[in-house]
Amino acid sequence: MENKAEGGKVAKARGLGLGISFKQAVEVCDFVRGKPVSAAVAYLGSVAGGKSAVPFRRFNRGGTGHRSGSLGPGRFPMKTASEIMRIVRSAEANARNMGLDSGKLAIVHIAANRGSKAYHYGRKRRRLMKRTHVEVLVGEGK
Repeated sequence: MENKAEGGKVAKARGLGLGISFKQAVEVCDFVRGKPVSAAVAYLGSVAGGKSAVPFRRFNRGGTGHRSGSLGPGRFPMKTASEIMRIVRSAEANARNMGLDSGKLAIVHIAANRGSKAYHYGRKRRRLMKRTHVEVLVGEGK
């Protein structure tokens, strides 16, 4: 897939209908956008392991505590980080299959969108499930 803005090739991967929080996905995507793929995967792995926090800049109301250092308000979205890491790795594999250099790859575009609204049914009243679509484009950095 040719990227007209960058002038080079980019590889794409998408995750549709993921069972993760949209708000957490937006914060994680904002944090890893523009980073090299290797650094993003390493950081998402440490978030999934509970060692590093993700700064929450947009959805940080309602008791989001400050983390150590100069991070500010942040949380540990472990499930969201592991799902997004899986999609970034898939985009990296697609780029390698296209012949791009995996050492120079960076996240060109990453976005989270709301998915369909499905209901949990059960003994009590119904509840909406969390559904999120995530799209990742990786390309060779300059």
